[in-house]
Amino acid sequence: MTVNNDQFYTRLPVNHIPLSELLMEEHLFYRIPEDWHVIITDIKGSTAVVQKGLHETVNLVATGSIVAVLNISFKANITVPFFFGGDGATFIVPPAIKEAAIKALLLYKNNTQESFAMDLRIGTVPVSEIYAAGHTLRVTKFTSSGNFHIPVILGDGLHYAERQIKGEDYMLSGDLSAGEEIDLSGMQCRWDKIKPPEHHYEVVSLIVVATAAEKQAKVFQQVITHIDRIYGTPDKRQPISITQLRLKSTFAKLGLELRAKFGRKGMLRLLQTWLTNILGQLYFRTRPGRTYLTRLIEMSDTLVIDGKINTVITGTEVQRRQLVLELNKLEAAGEIYYAFYVSRESVMSCYVRDYKDEHIHFVDGAEGGYTHAAGVLKLKIVHFSS
Repeated sequence: MTVNNDQFYTRLPVNHIPLSELLMEEHLFYRIPEDWHVIITDIKGSTAVVQKGLHETVNLVATGSIVAVLNISFKANITVPFFFGGDGATFIVPPAIKEAAIKALLLYKNNTQESFAMDLRIGTVPVSEIYAAGHTLRVTKFTSSGNFHIPVILGDGLHYAERQIKGEDYMLSGDLSAGEEIDLSGMQCRWDKIKPPEHHYEVVSLIVVATAAEKQAKVFQQVITHIDRIYGTPDKRQPISITQLRLKSTFAKLGLELRAKFGRKGMLRLLQTWLTNILGQLYFRTRPGRTYLTRLIEMSDTLVIDGKINTVITGTEVQRRQLVLELNKLEAAGEIYYAFYVSRESVMSCYVRDYKDEHIHFVDGAEGGYTHAAGVLKLKIVHFSS
């Protein structure tokens, strides 16, 4: 039974129907096993850190926590659902890799503190506890193109877990043996800030939450339908385009990735990375390189549904105003809370196991798009709840 549970997410079928339809197909969502665990990471005081201009560092630290856990799951031949949140990440993992994942994250927490003086908080809640408290947690797989698919979560279980983890009883810390190293292989942060495909476009980082878990699927279906109608299909609102991709070319910019991996040491590694980027500019002119860039666009993680909608989209100011009108109606009707942040660029950090199929790219609006939107959303919920 344990083996079967460990492979629960791996064995889920991938759905190819439109997302707006998938959300209404309750039978395609599966209850997560009770013996799994939710693990959440987030940077303490991330809003203040972003306001200091360190938004790319915040994104990189969040990406690193994902890489740490995915390298553990890859070695165990187990696939797990995970969610990028701009200033942190969420994972749902089986018992077989829970302890290894937590140990890797604690090592990474130390790296983050030493390299960037940031406090990466780590907490875990058993799925069984989420259910015992009366909350739901159901998952499916969705794809809109090629081989790239994402987990889609319905229910308020992750929201409950996040609230619990804010309490000290669920926060993790531990003494680690000196000399232990974390596996962050595949972690990359080599693309400069990315302008939208068209010069008059803007980048919108949007977060939407439903006010009631039982209405979540229907409300999210309405929101996605509005986005599809106003902005077009996912490829039309994709903020990343090949023509706007530029590799970082200075030591200072490349140094962030290496500090996250290895701390402040490693001048030789910095030189190696710089040379790799120089060669990369040549590689991307070859046929395999151009194929990789095409796949990069397809495998850019611009939509996260983890019990709320988090998405980075691009389009015109007129389109954004049209969407805001529709979201205002849903909010006035008591169906949702939402918040967004507008920037002129996107930022992207990456996990690359190989340059053919095994890579994923985490996207946020520049200037800390998700973090800013989350801050506004929090204030809005407090205001409407008081």
